[in-house]
Amino acid sequence: MAKDGEKGEWKEYIWNPRTREFLGRTASSWGLILLFYLIFYIFLAGLFALTMYVMLQTLDDHKPTWQDRLSIPGMVIKPNADEAFEIVYNTQDTESWDMFAQALDKFLSPYNDSVQAQKNYECTPDQYFEQEDSGDVKNNPKRSCQFNRTVLEDCSGIHDRYYGYRDGKPCIIIKLNRVIGMLPGKDGQPPFVTCGPKRYKVGKDQWKEDTDKIGELAYFPPNGTFNLMYYPYYGKKAQVNYSQPLVAVKFLNITANQDVNIECKINANNIPAGNERDKFAGRVSFKLRINTKN
Repeated sequence: MAKDGEKGEWKEYIWNPRTREFLGRTASSWGLILLFYLIFYIFLAGLFALTMYVMLQTLDDHKPTWQDRLSIPGMVIKPNADEAFEIVYNTQDTESWDMFAQALDKFLSPYNDSVQAQKNYECTPDQYFEQEDSGDVKNNPKRSCQFNRTVLEDCSGIHDRYYGYRDGKPCIIIKLNRVIGMLPGKDGQPPFVTCGPKRYKVGKDQWKEDTDKIGELAYFPPNGTFNLMYYPYYGKKAQVNYSQPLVAVKFLNITANQDVNIECKINANNIPAGNERDKFAGRVSFKLRINTKN
C-alpha cells in the first residue's frame, strides 16, 4: 500500500488534475518563466552583438590595430629541408636531387620577369618605398616593387635549370618572414645575409665548427642584401601583389661525402644580433650533405 501511495504522489506531482499543475506549476507560471528567460537571453545576445559591432568598428581591414612588433624577423630556406633540417642528396642519383630543383622552380615561378612586369612596379632602389595614408583617406591597394628572378643570376634557374645540384654546387634561397611596418636597416644600409659554419656540440663541454668543410660561398644579389625598396610591408590585403625579396647562396666547393652544419643569419644595424628567448630568431640552421659515391 505504501508503494502505491508513493506512486500516486509522483503521478500527482507530474500532473495534478485538480489544480491543473505540471511539475508543481500552473500553465501561467510556466509561461511567465519561459517569457523571462526568452527576454533574458535575447538581451544577452543583443549585448554580445553590440559589443562585437563596437569592437569591429575599431579594426582596419588592411592593417592590424594592435601589433606585437617583432624585433628580429624569422628566416626560411628553400628548398624546404626535411623535419631534421637536412638537405642530403647524391650527385650520381638524379632522383635524389631533382625534387630540390623542381621545388625551386615552383617557388621562383611568380618571380619570372614577365610576371613581375605585369603586376609590380620598378621602384627606386636603396630607399624605403613608403606609401602612407592621407588622414582618413586610405592609400589602398598599395603598389609593390618588382623582384625579378634574374637578380639571382647563377641561382635563378635560367642559365642552370638544376640550380647547381647536379654539379655538387647547390643553391639555397633565403627569405625573411613578413613583418608589417618593419624598416630593416637604417642610414641607407640595407640588411644582408651571411652564412657560415654552425657550432654544434660533440661532447659534454666540447663544441665544433665545420669551418674547413663549408668552402667558398657566392651570394645573389651581391653581398646577400635585401634592398630597402621592398620595405615597409603593409600587409596581405593592402599589398596584394607583394613579392618578398630573396637572397640566394651558392656553395661552390663544399666538402663532399660529409655532413656540413650551416647557419645563415640576417645582419642589420637596427636588428639585434640575437635573442636569448628565441635562439632561432633572425637565423636558420640546416645540414647539407652532398654524396658523390654510389
